[in-house]
Amino acid sequence: MFFDLIVVGGGAAGFFSAITCAEQSDKSVLILEKTSTLLQKVRISGGGRCNVTHACFDPRELSTNYPRGEKSLIGPFHRFAAGDTVEWFEQRGVALKTEDDGRMFPTSDDSQTIIDALLTAAENAGVSIRTSEGVRSVTATDAGFELTTESGSTYSAGHVLLATGGTRSAAGAKLAEDLGHELKPATPSLFTFKIDDPRLDGLAGLSVDNAEVRIPGTKLESSGPVLITHWGLSGPGILKISAWGARELAERSYRFDVSVNWVPGTDVASVIADQRTSERKRQLSSRSPFPSIPKRLWLRFLDAAGVADTTTWAELPKKQAAALVRQLADATFTVDGKSTNKAEFVTCGGVALNQINFQTMESKIVPGLYFAGEIIDVDGVTGGFNFQNAWTNGFHAGSDIASR
Repeated sequence: MFFDLIVVGGGAAGFFSAITCAEQSDKSVLILEKTSTLLQKVRISGGGRCNVTHACFDPRELSTNYPRGEKSLIGPFHRFAAGDTVEWFEQRGVALKTEDDGRMFPTSDDSQTIIDALLTAAENAGVSIRTSEGVRSVTATDAGFELTTESGSTYSAGHVLLATGGTRSAAGAKLAEDLGHELKPATPSLFTFKIDDPRLDGLAGLSVDNAEVRIPGTKLESSGPVLITHWGLSGPGILKISAWGARELAERSYRFDVSVNWVPGTDVASVIADQRTSERKRQLSSRSPFPSIPKRLWLRFLDAAGVADTTTWAELPKKQAAALVRQLADATFTVDGKSTNKAEFVTCGGVALNQINFQTMESKIVPGLYFAGEIIDVDGVTGGFNFQNAWTNGFHAGSDIASR
């Protein structure tokens, strides 16, 4: 059976590529999805709300959120970026809203809204979809491509687009490799830090809205909300630094120290000195003098600094005051491993960037072969940037195939 375009992978990038091509031409388009579920990462993203994109509308600024792929994406973002994504969904009846941190979600707060929009757009454009149809091999021929699936079916295509997700999925990576492409090693890019530390025990769910995070001995640093979890530290401030340090931290086997300034922009020593004067008779344990620090976390800092529960501000020794400053402004934690949600989180690695024409997303090695999404060695920090890469890749690939 022949199709003008066969898309391998029924995720965000695959769907957007297929829809774009079918809407812009009369070409026959087929999506082959290995599993029985379409758009699974869309479904679970953002806690089931789907973080569609980020409210960053300058192409160059947008590109700075990609630890791998920044320079390659500047041009593509000038032609399709976050504003175009918002417009695309709004034209299909899906309104998006912007949260305080810039993340954009459907106003319904339900990822099913995004899934329904993509499924409806694909159906209206005449895209064929087959699930539970994993592709075993793709072979380039004089007429295009021959595909063989795990069920033994064969398909012919004028163009093929690989959008199989992160290359830790060996099947998708192997298809690209078998066609002569270099693969950068798959490495987790967004992950949380496993930390066993009494300062964090029992505080899962507490967060600090803005903290500065750095890894001593490296150039790695980030800022943003930090969340205490059952296993250590998470939140955007942690996920961003994990993305920028993905390969370096992997080389360290995810064993390193991390320093957290819980109150950036605050002169902690001055606040403590003021408290010793203005709150002389008040016990330190009665409340946190820092609005962003929850009382339960403040009590842990007091304990770590050796401050007794009954100590008043007037009684606070200089040694304990200095230790308290360190706990707030430069708290060091030992990281012993990482934790990821395997279904949702991102990998860096994939098809080498110099083997892809980012104007069209076509392979420079195999004419008629295209790539989109996480199979490419591009990854963004947390906040909707990885979906934006998928939409941008899909738009360029689908448009180019439609014009052929």
